[in-house]
Amino acid sequence: MTCPPLTITFLGTGTSSGVPMIGCDCAVCTSPDPKDNRLRSSILVESANTSLVVDTGPDFRYQMLRQKVKKLDAVVFTHPHKDHLAGLDDIRAFNFFTKKPIDIYADSLTEEAVRRDFYYAFTDTKYPGIPELNLNTISTEPFVIGDIPVIPIQVWHLKMPVMGFRFGSFTYITDANRIEESEKNKIRGSEIMVLNALRRQKHISHFSLGEAIDMVEELQVPLAYFTHLSHQMGLHAEIESELPEQIHLAWDGLRLETGA
Repeated sequence: MTCPPLTITFLGTGTSSGVPMIGCDCAVCTSPDPKDNRLRSSILVESANTSLVVDTGPDFRYQMLRQKVKKLDAVVFTHPHKDHLAGLDDIRAFNFFTKKPIDIYADSLTEEAVRRDFYYAFTDTKYPGIPELNLNTISTEPFVIGDIPVIPIQVWHLKMPVMGFRFGSFTYITDANRIEESEKNKIRGSEIMVLNALRRQKHISHFSLGEAIDMVEELQVPLAYFTHLSHQMGLHAEIESELPEQIHLAWDGLRLETGA
């Protein structure tokens, strides 16, 4: 299936604590540059007919309001950590206006967490106003949401499997520090790649800035953006000035077009 032209909007580009981090008065957390303010990582993917988000973190409600999102067809989850899952309850606003369940796509590990954390959505006796969810279990096999084909890419977050996704010529990967060769082959040929880069220093379960740069260059992707950034990365403007020409730091509200 051919992928239609897509618009990608970065709803959040921060790590699990967000930026600024509570209680921190470092140069990044007190920066007046709006690009140094980062909600928890998520993207909105839109074709002319279909809208989906990747992950619903704790900032999901505000992200939807900030971007004035009025239509949402599906949620695709990368993994079950709270900074990617916790805002799912607010999907009920879309249930209210569409009068139907929202499609949820998640691997078995994440589905287990959804059923546990939002148990009240799956009970036999349902309280009025709870989120209405239509769960779809995914693996590494491609699937389609509306007119958007999706290729899952399994990466590793230390020992946890995490799903990245390729939408046409656009690849999105967060919370990873290792990608197996077979999965790298799914990324090759992308025109744009988004990859997590937590900070300059090495981390046990996230790519560092240097490791992320090396991965982009290994895969020869012509344009890349880094996300899931912590305040330890440094000021946006300073890091951006140091990066190779084809690599950038993403920021909240950044919008990209593919396949136009």
